[in-house]
Amino acid sequence: TRICSVSVPDDRAEQRTCLICGDRATGLHYGIISCEGCKGFFKRSICNKRVYRCSRDKNCVMSRKQRNRCQYCRLLKCLQMGMNRKAIREDGMPGGRNKSIGPVQISEEEIERIMSGQEFEEEANHWSNHGDSDHSSPGNRASESNQPSPGSTMSSSRSVELNGFMAFREQYMGMSVPPHYQYIPHLFSYSAHSPLLPPQARSLDPQSYSLIHQLVSAEDLEPLGTPMLIEDGYAVTQAELFALLCRLADELLFRQIAWIKKLPFFCELSIKDYTCLLSSTWQELILLSSLTVYSKQIFGELADVTAKYSPSDEELHRFSDEGMEVIERLIYLYHKFHQLKVSNEEYACMKAINFLNQDIRGLTSASQLEQLNKRYWYICQDFTEYKYTHQPNRFPDLMMCLPEIRYIAGKMVNVPLEQLPLLFKVVLHSCKTSVSKE
Repeated sequence: TRICSVSVPDDRAEQRTCLICGDRATGLHYGIISCEGCKGFFKRSICNKRVYRCSRDKNCVMSRKQRNRCQYCRLLKCLQMGMNRKAIREDGMPGGRNKSIGPVQISEEEIERIMSGQEFEEEANHWSNHGDSDHSSPGNRASESNQPSPGSTMSSSRSVELNGFMAFREQYMGMSVPPHYQYIPHLFSYSAHSPLLPPQARSLDPQSYSLIHQLVSAEDLEPLGTPMLIEDGYAVTQAELFALLCRLADELLFRQIAWIKKLPFFCELSIKDYTCLLSSTWQELILLSSLTVYSKQIFGELADVTAKYSPSDEELHRFSDEGMEVIERLIYLYHKFHQLKVSNEEYACMKAINFLNQDIRGLTSASQLEQLNKRYWYICQDFTEYKYTHQPNRFPDLMMCLPEIRYIAGKMVNVPLEQLPLLFKVVLHSCKTSVSKE
């Protein structure tokens, strides 16, 4: 039996604390006593070959409340305390590949190689030279390298229970989401220097207001034009639903292309860079818009169409584990957005921040993109802190949704096309049903 986590066998487990951050430990994870948060952080850092930076002196305080402020120091302490990276399965799935449950001791030189990324360079070069062309695009790599949610227990069953997804909401809503998102600049280093203060009366910077207004003006917020009305009693086939989904995707993509030309910074970047950015983020942009500004139609009219589609037993039986993960994450994300009630201004900022991703390969002006990203990052923060004075965590909550969107978009590429109708039926049914009960 493969083991990556072994429960502490006696009653004293409840009293033990994580050797990394001091939070309540849940058992032995990768060789040392630690909490679920640090276990998940270490696994994602190693699996995704992350290279972090410390904005201070590489000696940041690690505690339950402060562990998210510096990813560099958190990973460094994981290695120093003996977390065994070789106990992590190469495929990233639950279950270890090493039965040793004790800590490991590695030299300072080896720790430095891991922290600097040298340990991963040879493997990364091999990936870029021999990677599968269908799954190694910059967009997909970025998605999988920014997996934000804690390691969740995915269903091992290939059958889909259409009414059994409310448990996922309960599973996710109480979880804290680690800040594993380097493509968004400086959130947690910024927080380290700017602790949350009691709500205060303040005004919105005029420049922020002007730029947000320009972003919102660039958006097409009119209802989608794709017909989604079906006669009562009509049974929608898999092919018909798939064709409708394709038409919706076409319309949403066309709106993104038109959006780019209206951006306030359109003249600041080359057409080549815009093409590169759009080809890598279009799925994320469509997903973000579907969950926010077009959600009433998607979870209303489209949900009514999918309700008239009845999958066969064979479709239910063959549904992939990859599809199950996408379903679970989409339901979680829908409820998160439903809870936040994202405004048009916040949506426009989130979309721009997600689009301006300087980590995509092939860009000619990455540094300029980084500056633009920071500009709209701080503008969005300025706006949310001004408008939602009594929600001090709102801005981080919004930003943490972006890596989840990126991850889901990357995973959807691997879901077989013929399974998309069932995937949408399950997600829309579950979300619509749960909201109607609230």
